[in-house]
Amino acid sequence: MKNNKTGLVFFPAFDWAISPTHPEREERLLYTRDQIFEEGVLDLPEIEEYAPRLATIHDIARVHFCVPRVQSQVTEAHLIAAGSATLLADAIVHGELKNGFALVRPPGHHAMRVVHGNRGFCNINNEAILVEYLRRHHGIKRIAIVDSDVHHGDGTQDIFYHDPDVLFISFHQDGRTIYPGTGFPNELGGPGAYARTINIPLPPGLGDETFHYVVDNLILPILEDFKPEFIINSAGQDNHFTDPLGSMRFTARGYAEFTRKLNPHLAVLEGGYAIETALPYVNLAILLALAGHDYFYVREPEWPGTMPENPERVARVQRVVEQLRNVWENRDRVDLDKIFGTGTFFQRRKHIYYDTDYIEEEQLERVRRCPNCPGYITIDSRADHGYGHPNRVFCVSIPFTACGACQTEAYDAYEQARGLAQYQFVYLQDKSTDTFLAFDRDKGQEWVSEGPKVGE
Repeated sequence: MKNNKTGLVFFPAFDWAISPTHPEREERLLYTRDQIFEEGVLDLPEIEEYAPRLATIHDIARVHFCVPRVQSQVTEAHLIAAGSATLLADAIVHGELKNGFALVRPPGHHAMRVVHGNRGFCNINNEAILVEYLRRHHGIKRIAIVDSDVHHGDGTQDIFYHDPDVLFISFHQDGRTIYPGTGFPNELGGPGAYARTINIPLPPGLGDETFHYVVDNLILPILEDFKPEFIINSAGQDNHFTDPLGSMRFTARGYAEFTRKLNPHLAVLEGGYAIETALPYVNLAILLALAGHDYFYVREPEWPGTMPENPERVARVQRVVEQLRNVWENRDRVDLDKIFGTGTFFQRRKHIYYDTDYIEEEQLERVRRCPNCPGYITIDSRADHGYGHPNRVFCVSIPFTACGACQTEAYDAYEQARGLAQYQFVYLQDKSTDTFLAFDRDKGQEWVSEGPKVGE
């Protein structure tokens, strides 16, 4: 019989901060902890707190190409943040919990498939690691991620852009006004996963009313059609009206009502930097909503009451919602060759800036247009750290549901790249067999990592 409890993991990462005064530091969650204790929430029989656990290095390698190795890009805090999400997921799948909230840091949704350093406060992507963990350990196939952070979840989008079994929806402040400058309605996924990426950019200054218009008229109908087996909320809270990094006007009660409607299996904390005025109240409201408790009394000290919204901006959002509903409803009738061309490979060039570590990366990504599977991906990545010679690496990713032909071609591409002197590191990620290979040219060594088989 399924348990009716909400699980909570609280991990403030006392030993990890970008700098002592940086917005992303341990104080982010300390006020939340105080608020939860003060309200006696952990005494509620519907809420159970779990101790955090570490993800494995292989859990990370299943998702990311970390340069030069996973160990060079993560700390113990990163492994605990990712591992805590998978811990709650295990309990949910096994029926011990109905849902959960991973109140953890560091965040992760700006970390892309290739990782040369920290960008947007993120080194590894907790939600993406969770998705691949669910596939490998629990055989869950169709998964939806709804990102409610004020910043576009560009890392999560990048990782699943060619994956037809992962629906990624992000609503966020318009990228023309905030980092990372992406997340527009025309970013809809690759040729094998068209309309599996949905972006709703919101003009600055909008509040709960428009927030819920988007939820009711776009997000919930799409989720109902997609029928995911597991829903993840990237629970960023920097859309709050007091957040110093965003310009939106959402409230704690608005977030709680969103959580009630979305009914995610698991919420994973992302951004939110109003440490005293927002996070304690938003986190409390989300936790109460997950547990099915009344959150009506949760109100920030600076709560402004009903906030009028700009009619022109509201109308702009309504037009985007109508446009994206039309895209979704006609996704199977689109001539993909007109959008992506008719070649054997679809390719795109990407410029990626690591704002925290000041790294400039240039990528050439190619995906095999296969009629039998999502197709394998190759990435030629060149990263300039601002000193010496830039890193150049070649990465091959084989999807979880790869066909035999794509798997063979992908291994051939890996072996060919190993023979080319311009690549310092060559990687292969075979999700179909849960195998990871990494070749270091200078050392002339290859590392192999293999994870447990399904059901182990």
